[in-house]
Amino acid sequence: MEPAGGHYPVVSTLKVGFEGCCPRCGEGKLYNGLLEPAKGCNACGLDYSFIDSGDGPTVFVIMLLGFVVLGLALIVDSAYSPPAWVHIVLWLPLITVLGIYAMRVIKGMLIAQQYTHNAQQGQLDD
Repeated sequence: MEPAGGHYPVVSTLKVGFEGCCPRCGEGKLYNGLLEPAKGCNACGLDYSFIDSGDGPTVFVIMLLGFVVLGLALIVDSAYSPPAWVHIVLWLPLITVLGIYAMRVIKGMLIAQQYTHNAQQGQLDD
């Protein structure tokens, strides 16, 4: 993996996150499917073997959606006092859809930061 710069323009972390584009050129696709990173960029040829976002996106999504959805559920419950099945019908699809979308965005943003800062696995100096 080469650091950002060179003859490629700097690509915004937000652009990579929201559009799912290559962190080097901003043109190619970052994902093969829903959340699986592609093998490489189909526009500039960047090898995506450096990608290792780990559990970071999952933690951010759990914290963010947990805060938002729990707050909304408490507001709805205190205002309307609906039965439990209404909460299940409301919040389960919302959490599923927002969770997948948020995972794509946050994972893309973390991959962009990993590329921009040339992050590597931690190593100890001997």
